[in-house]
Amino acid sequence: MGSGIQEQRAPLTQGEVLPRASSSTSESLKQTRSVLNSLFSGALAGAVAKTAVAPLDRTKIIFQGKLIYRTYRKDGFFSLWRGNSATMVRVIPYAAIQFCAHEQYKILLGGYYGFQGKVLPPIQRFFAGSLAGTTAAMLTYPLDMVRARMAVTPKEMYSNILHVFVRISREEGLKTLYRGFTPTLLGVVPYAGLSFFTYETLKKLHAERSGRAQPYSYERLAFGACAGLIGQSASYPLDVVRRRMQTAGVTGHTYGTILSTMREIVAEEGVVRGLYKGLSMNWVKGPIAVGISFTTFDLTQILLRKLHQMGYTSR
Repeated sequence: MGSGIQEQRAPLTQGEVLPRASSSTSESLKQTRSVLNSLFSGALAGAVAKTAVAPLDRTKIIFQGKLIYRTYRKDGFFSLWRGNSATMVRVIPYAAIQFCAHEQYKILLGGYYGFQGKVLPPIQRFFAGSLAGTTAAMLTYPLDMVRARMAVTPKEMYSNILHVFVRISREEGLKTLYRGFTPTLLGVVPYAGLSFFTYETLKKLHAERSGRAQPYSYERLAFGACAGLIGQSASYPLDVVRRRMQTAGVTGHTYGTILSTMREIVAEEGVVRGLYKGLSMNWVKGPIAVGISFTTFDLTQILLRKLHQMGYTSR
């Protein structure tokens, strides 16, 4: 009996079923690790970039460079980052989802169009960025809505982020949490699409002309800055419309469609002063933030891969 049992087990160890299952499990773990690495790298990239430009964020509405110095003198150095922790509640999940989604869309589009493991063609490159931005915006928009509402209301009106969610849901309805989402989506498509497209294109051209597969850190910063400048300029008017529609409930204005909101802004404030208000500060802040974000993501990804190869992470 004992030998019979042993003879029955022997073929199982020689068959192909177990190796195939092992290979499938290994591939699944590899994909999971890739997603987790992208989420972590994206979250870190968003946090680092937003923290770096937080002082500029505090002053972009007032347009006075002196305000930074005055704030520093009056309230201390760290006051320049006041409110940054609340901003992280939105930025970290948005950046994590956007970068992770971009990596996954590159794999999907590359496999579908026959460019697996290679740089995507220009159109697919733009689509991957646009889809990544759209995915992140859809999943995190209520956080952006809440942040915008808190920025234009007195402190005593809302005690914390959860309080904003509760009051808006009760008094204005859940649909209000997605008010202004359409212009956001229309703005995200060119912004994220052009940003990722420009950055990936510049890296590709650099590799072809320099012969180096990986750019230096300062080159990544420059590529990211160009990407941010182009993306920001293309989508800025829709960003203004989005903010106006988000804050309509507390500013006394009633905005309907995107076109009617644009017409009202242009009629009251003009094209440049209305639709491009604050763009000059964003031309300083945006490229810096995007450059830091792309660079941090890439370098973190490279570091995580090296750590895995050296055996410091689980296989």
